[in-house]
Amino acid sequence: MGEGGALLLLRHGQSVSNAADVFTGWDDAPLSDLGVAQAHGAAAALLRLGVRPTGVHTSLLRRSITTAEIVTGVLGREWIPVRRSWRLNERHYGALTGRDKRVVAAEAGDALCRAWRRSFAVAPPAMDEDVAAVMYADARYAGLPPEARPRTESLADVWRRTLPYWTDVLFPQLRSGGTPLVVGHGNSLRAFVMHLEGMSPADVERLDIPTAVPMRYRLDRHGAPVPEPGGRYLDPVGAGDPVRIGPARGSR
Repeated sequence: MGEGGALLLLRHGQSVSNAADVFTGWDDAPLSDLGVAQAHGAAAALLRLGVRPTGVHTSLLRRSITTAEIVTGVLGREWIPVRRSWRLNERHYGALTGRDKRVVAAEAGDALCRAWRRSFAVAPPAMDEDVAAVMYADARYAGLPPEARPRTESLADVWRRTLPYWTDVLFPQLRSGGTPLVVGHGNSLRAFVMHLEGMSPADVERLDIPTAVPMRYRLDRHGAPVPEPGGRYLDPVGAGDPVRIGPARGSR
């Protein structure tokens, strides 16, 4: 990699749907007041550590976009290039979208609900066609072909749609010495970490990405983490040293 290049990953701050403990997916929930404060905390961590992105990548969802805008504003880097892509959207939760997680668990059982939330290969029930049609009538999705308009997704599906973004967009920027910041979602970032770390489906089930805690990966010219497998969380409140990212960080 070029000197100083690194990959920065950041899950958006808490959304109002996170706060209400409902399945969100492609629903366009804004940040909560806490989420705004968390985004400022993430920016403060990057500022304190001298980490400066050279470009920003967000999903098409405003919780990702707003978090990125807060971070670049605090860093005084509103001028850096920004790219947005549906490939970075959160996992599509299908018919679970907007539903209370506790109610779903009570109806479906804890085991099935956990498989829908945490497994690699199990997708929730599909969203009704009429509901999906309303979602995709949004102008931001007007250019998407039918095959890019899911009605549900497993983490495996998310992994497949994020991988081309890594190969075609992020990796070339890293190879040229850039420091791209990806402001994504719990599952889109789980997919990236799974690829970077070479995690198995069993390992990724135990991987949780906390909100608004920056992660930094330094990578070799082949895209492998260095000096050892694993990125680092950058503590947003300055209370401790950066910590290694591992496969078992609990389930939320």
